Amino acid sequence: MSEILRTDVAVVGAGLVGLAAAVAMHQAGFSVVLIDSKNPWDANFADETWDARIYAISPKNAQWLQDLGIWSLMNQSRIGLMQAMEIFGNADSSTGEQRPITLSSSDVNADCLGYIVESKLLMQALLNQVETLGIQTRFNSQCEAVSNTPDKATLQLSDQLSIESTLLLAADGSHSWVRQQLNMPMQQKSYEQTAIVANFTATKRHGNIARQWFLQDSENHPSILAWLPLSDNTISIVWSVSTDYADTLLLLSENEFTNAVKLAGNSTLGDFKLLSPAVKFPLNLQKTNTLVKDSVVLIGDAAHQVHPMAGQGVNLGFRDVVDLVDVFKTKHQYQALNDSSLLKQYTRTRKVDILNMVLLTDSLYHLFNTQNSAIKTVRNWGLSATKHQAIKKLLVSNAVSL
Repeated sequence: MSEILRTDVAVVGAGLVGLAAAVAMHQAGFSVVLIDSKNPWDANFADETWDARIYAISPKNAQWLQDLGIWSLMNQSRIGLMQAMEIFGNADSSTGEQRPITLSSSDVNADCLGYIVESKLLMQALLNQVETLGIQTRFNSQCEAVSNTPDKATLQLSDQLSIESTLLLAADGSHSWVRQQLNMPMQQKSYEQTAIVANFTATKRHGNIARQWFLQDSENHPSILAWLPLSDNTISIVWSVSTDYADTLLLLSENEFTNAVKLAGNSTLGDFKLLSPAVKFPLNLQKTNTLVKDSVVLIGDAAHQVHPMAGQGVNLGFRDVVDLVDVFKTKHQYQALNDSSLLKQYTRTRKVDILNMVLLTDSLYHLFNTQNSAIKTVRNWGLSATKHQAIKKLLVSNAVSL
């Protein structure tokens, strides 16, 4: 006979969003159990090599993580500060020069546009806070079955433990097992692009400026190259290219690849030295109209996945948790966490935010992916127009507001 563990909230998935959700729900006063098929503590946190996977954390989410007691647990010397962004479009037809549009935090009297953080650094801080708060965890526990009703969600684990929760948060990634088991539909579109990520040291200081180039590869396919500032003169790059070109780049020698990255950015920061092997991941758009089903809520990549050009993927996931906790602050004493009116309120709030980000990233992708000369002309005029102060302020305000 299986043992039954009852809790207010069960969180499936101990990635960044799942861990943050567990901490936030615990601090909101709810009992929490965090479940994952793997043990996140198995990561080699003692390895000081720069993590290839990095995230741009918005100022609002950084403050939220500080309020949860997480931000201060990270090694502050490894966190990059992004105070401005330079965006390079097509070269000027008369001079051949690429003149960037500069978006600065000072345009809206903000301290910064965001922070560049290694996944491993943030993961360790989240795990430490989960442990400090005494949140129940079931790591190395495989989920075998899930049932879902308006009253509760039940997880059956491989060790014969059943977890009954008033609310189940599915934070188990873009291939969410929970979502698939409950037949919650997901629309998916491949961008037929691959993102290559790697870290470098440069001979010139980055000045806390993020830089982004909209380019054409050797086969005239559009690509997007971002250089993101880490500490000192270290940068992390995200290069979104056609999948075929990604394979070509990854076959290059270390020196050839380093030189390709340097030249693609016009040697703006001088010479580069590769700090760790480049890694790749495919780029897809995923969205769902069903964020909630009875007692289950999809959060993070289980609910949405956007193009990394805006650097807002993990921010959207954190805002899922923020908005859910805010909705629960409005509930009356005898109202359950899975009350349909509360979850409808949450759905309305999140759909607007998610739709805006999906439309922004997808529209930008198609705008820069086009080969139509008329659209290119309008696009380049639009980039030029962003030099007007009012439009620049709008763009910066959007960047820091999430």
